[in-house]
Amino acid sequence: MRTTMTRRGFLALAGGAALAGCTASAEEVAPDGQAVGGGQLRALFPGAGAGETLDPHVPGSALDRARHKALFDKLVELDDELRPVPRLAKRWESNADATVWRFTLREASFHDGRVLTPDDVLATLARVTDANAQGRVARSALAALDLANSRAADATTVELALTAPTAELPALLAAAGAAIVPADYADPAKAVGTGPFALAAFEPGRALVARPFADHWDGAPHLSELQVLTAGDEAARVRALREGTAEYAHGVGPAFVDAAGSSLRALTARGGTAHGFVMRADRAPFDAPAVRAAFRLLADRTALVGRVLGGRGEVGNDLFGKGVQHYADDLPQRLRDVGAARELLRGAGAEGLAVTLRTTALPGVLEAAELYAAQLREGGVRVAVDVRPEATYAADRAAGDGLWSYWAEPTTIPGHLEAAEERAATGWQDVEHDLALEQARSTVDSATRGELYRRVQRVRHERGAVLVWGHADVVVGTTAAVRGVAAARPDTDAWARFDRAWLSA
Repeated sequence: MRTTMTRRGFLALAGGAALAGCTASAEEVAPDGQAVGGGQLRALFPGAGAGETLDPHVPGSALDRARHKALFDKLVELDDELRPVPRLAKRWESNADATVWRFTLREASFHDGRVLTPDDVLATLARVTDANAQGRVARSALAALDLANSRAADATTVELALTAPTAELPALLAAAGAAIVPADYADPAKAVGTGPFALAAFEPGRALVARPFADHWDGAPHLSELQVLTAGDEAARVRALREGTAEYAHGVGPAFVDAAGSSLRALTARGGTAHGFVMRADRAPFDAPAVRAAFRLLADRTALVGRVLGGRGEVGNDLFGKGVQHYADDLPQRLRDVGAARELLRGAGAEGLAVTLRTTALPGVLEAAELYAAQLREGGVRVAVDVRPEATYAADRAAGDGLWSYWAEPTTIPGHLEAAEERAATGWQDVEHDLALEQARSTVDSATRGELYRRVQRVRHERGAVLVWGHADVVVGTTAAVRGVAAARPDTDAWARFDRAWLSA
């Protein structure tokens, strides 16, 4: 039976909000107790209108990914430190150089009753990596798959061959857009998966309605119904929580945390979006290492985190991925030193240097650019701020030169180190960096591979072209009745796990 929100319920999401909340750390969850079955949970996310989709291989937004997570499972997910953990694959192993991997599947069923097989996995990966399809976001991460030489080794084991050593394959299979579908999957509107909820109704730009899948391999959800809803801006989402027309709101800001109260709860996790700037290192003036070093010394990271993030975040150290597996946390924190920066610029013949800092009018991004520009001026740099259109910003940055605002969503350390977008934006190259990264790709032992990643990060920290000033906290709002929901980094195993949620009386 088709279920939709009433018009009155939908319109209730459109207004402003007073703020109330209390916080829980990333290690905490909403207070537990004995789980109670039943109840409807309405979860709100910023929407994408008609572009919203149930195709799990085209996840254009956090809203899409939350809906897909309810309906589908991946072979592998990532824990809070972005280490791979089992989902549909209960274990895995590789050969000595990580060019062949075997994944053992657990017993799981699709919503239509069919049993998961290796053929479903192979067909899924063929769909994900289809070069002629649009929007397959995991395709580049899985480009080394050699499906022509991959096979079903037996009824519960899939063997994946690769064209190049890929020690991080389990983590890559946890990427957004890699959920498993049936081998004959053809119509995304039908959305048959193995996930904890089964599709009841879907209207792009408005709502997904899903019901618990009683035969889910990890146990049936506690809720009797889940609605994952499109809701305009942050104020609209908070208003819905406050007025009781929703129980969960994704993407609320630091003000929600600071305004204490008992009716709402803020779950705060470390390690959200990383914010910084990139320098075009293959063109003057940033082809000079001393100039890049000076610009990093002129950043007051504490001031940026305090003003732009409202203090709800961590100071950056010119590296992405703070707090996750293989992050180089043994490097000294880079501090502001205006005198040393001036000396570097003088030695490079760049005293009184004039630059243009290009940015865009996204929340926090423009404010950070303006504050950093003021910090650069204190070091004698003449700075003009150029605000570029959001729609063309990434393309402009890849083709441009000079200094640009840059930000990155959470991913694994190798994911950051291999990021094509960053390389395109900086043009930075380093032989020592690239050799260590190449060696890491074929190093199966995690400890040895981790040391190689730390070596790569030391090179970046010393002479790279990226300035990372901060890592924003991730804040989710719930009503006080919600239990079993974790504070988590986006797109990790614990994020948007509505199958664990339940509602207290």
